[in-house]
Amino acid sequence: MSRMIDLVRTSAVPANLMQAAARGALSVPADEMVEILVYLATHNKVFGQLARMTLAGWDEKSCLVIAANQQTPQEVLDYWTATENLRPNLLPALLENPAVSNARLLAMAADGSRDTVTAMRQSARVQTLPAVMQALAANSNSTYAEATALTAQAGIAAEDVATSSGEEVASGQTTEEQADNEDVNAFLADHAKELALEGEKPFQAIGGIHEFEHSAHNAESEAQPQSAELLAVAATEVAPSDGAKPARKPAAKAAPKKAHLPAEAERGSSLQKISKLDVKGRIQLAMKGNKEERTILIRDSTKLVALAVLESGKITDGEVEKIASQKNVLEAVLRQIPMKRRFAKNYNIVRNLVANPRTPLDISLGLMKNILVADLRNLASNKDVPDTIRKLALKMFKQKMDTTKKSSG
Repeated sequence: MSRMIDLVRTSAVPANLMQAAARGALSVPADEMVEILVYLATHNKVFGQLARMTLAGWDEKSCLVIAANQQTPQEVLDYWTATENLRPNLLPALLENPAVSNARLLAMAADGSRDTVTAMRQSARVQTLPAVMQALAANSNSTYAEATALTAQAGIAAEDVATSSGEEVASGQTTEEQADNEDVNAFLADHAKELALEGEKPFQAIGGIHEFEHSAHNAESEAQPQSAELLAVAATEVAPSDGAKPARKPAAKAAPKKAHLPAEAERGSSLQKISKLDVKGRIQLAMKGNKEERTILIRDSTKLVALAVLESGKITDGEVEKIASQKNVLEAVLRQIPMKRRFAKNYNIVRNLVANPRTPLDISLGLMKNILVADLRNLASNKDVPDTIRKLALKMFKQKMDTTKKSSG
């Protein structure tokens, strides 16, 4: 008797049944259902998108059992270990499954995401594979400290690590300033390898700096006193008309108070300051500077600088909420935000990330389970987000509404 997967492969089932298969609605064992979904997602142009969406929301407990099973078909394992389909919670089981080849692990180590790096460093199997550890050490998502530890474990000679930025804490600094400097030095040490590769890369904002320049120009105009208007008024008051008595001299006016610098002018000033700094200087400013400077530096095209903003002890949840919705920041920034527990617990941040079309798909999919019903409905009609997110949001919305109706009934 043929299995359903064999019938699907040979297109021996009607279209309505294929559609049901793409929705995961066939009465077959979970492992076979996942195999069918992977086949459709990989090979079927008509139902592939629906199958990918179904896989993205498939029950995690069931997936973990399948991911750890040595008998799981290679096509399923290859699908789940592909960068675009990775689900972080499945990684530990996949890494320890002997059916996932060493060659596959090597490829994952070479170009995997930050989640992949973290999971692979903790894998008992990976720690027995020097070649994989070497590839992991060379991965751009590994910190310098991690790379050094990995190369040492693998028995590979590592470069001497520069553990200090060469700057000593000046006497008389406050405890807060000393803590800030320690954080900066630790960040520079952890990323010394990447910092060396960046060289003297100048500041360049994602999306350009026209927005900043426009704001600064407007601020400068607003900051100038309306001298022409004031002079005209003064001339009218003191210039006598023909045959008229000389106008009374106006009473002396008190000197105007010094105006506070508008926020736009402050931004222009900050932009000028930032444009003169090298990468290392911008990293220090990102971690120690003010809100206006962080607002500009989060858009730095140099990844280390932008990520340093998120390491600042001064950054607020409100700032991160705005960053999570920005389309003019690096994907690495949006990927890093939910890696921090403090930000991952903030619902507004999570919601903004999922609704941001620039957020990497695997991150958005991982956060979808936390989205409330009302926001799922908004996502389902949001044409800016990827089709996969929109359709999954609609599916989850309907499921939650059905559950609510049943419980109320």
